[in-house]
Amino acid sequence: MRELRIRVLAGVFVVAGVLSWAGARLWNSIGTLPSVPLAAPIVLALIAVVLLSTALSLRARLRAQRERRPGAKGVDPLMAARAVVFGQASALVAALVAGMYGGTGVLLLELLDIPTRRDQAIYAGLSVLAGFGVIAAALFLERVCKLPEDDDQNQPGAEPAA
Repeated sequence: MRELRIRVLAGVFVVAGVLSWAGARLWNSIGTLPSVPLAAPIVLALIAVVLLSTALSLRARLRAQRERRPGAKGVDPLMAARAVVFGQASALVAALVAGMYGGTGVLLLELLDIPTRRDQAIYAGLSVLAGFGVIAAALFLERVCKLPEDDDQNQPGAEPAA
């Protein structure tokens, strides 16, 4: 499984932000811009909490297993792989959603004199922050579940094991 790259997440965020800003600007010139829901930052924050709690739980179980504590509950490799896939998917979607709300939020910054648009700009900003929280939690989960490297086989000049 490949590691999630921050460049990819940043690219998704920027492209989604620019397209969202352009689309929101066009939509606002034609008619009424749809509102930013209050639930957006809440849902993203809940996903970040789930990812973080999963990472902390797996980290504690892996540490107990590594230290060979009596009664330590092991980690099923398939469950760890599923957690990493969930984290990677969540990070990609969070980058997309944060970019969309970021682009919309930039447009809403021009309309802060209208009270409802000011509230929506706040919701958009909180959504971006919560999206970054999802990305951070997903990267932490990926780091927790990363397998230790086998130093003997990865050193230059080392002979392969027979």
